[in-house]
Amino acid sequence: MAEKNVSKIEKNVVVTLDYRLEVNGNEIDSGPIQFLQGHGNIIPGLENQIEGMDLGEERDILVKAQDAYGEYDAELEIDVPLSTFPEDFEIKLGHPMRMQDGEGHVFTGVAVAISDDTVKLNLNHPLAGKDLLFKTKVTELRPATPEEIKNGSIARGCSGCSSGDCSDC
Repeated sequence: MAEKNVSKIEKNVVVTLDYRLEVNGNEIDSGPIQFLQGHGNIIPGLENQIEGMDLGEERDILVKAQDAYGEYDAELEIDVPLSTFPEDFEIKLGHPMRMQDGEGHVFTGVAVAISDDTVKLNLNHPLAGKDLLFKTKVTELRPATPEEIKNGSIARGCSGCSSGDCSDC
């Protein structure tokens, strides 16, 4: 059976998008990304604005904070007793730390202050409250497989990479 050609971004199309991400005029990320359109695999503001782009099309897309990682929430700065950290745990100001709460939930926080008794952790996403400028180009489009549509994401060779050979991960 011949595969249907796809020339426009729409739901259930696997998109390869080359991009540069700028925040406040500074490039903070770049590269190609591949995802299944219409399934929430990327931030909503970007997914909504690329809908209908053609193969090969280039576009600058401004995604407001509320449509990206949300507004900055001061209530997500919390004080945690220093005694809850293991003795050998190194706390570095400004560096992300993966932690686990009493119920087993894993989350990331950044230590923003340390006192004799507490650590102030910022649990906001690092890009919360920031408008994002994506400089994009649609480099490849293909129909999703039935399995990809069912799963709501693209098939990958192994967890965390797009290589079919897990020795590359």
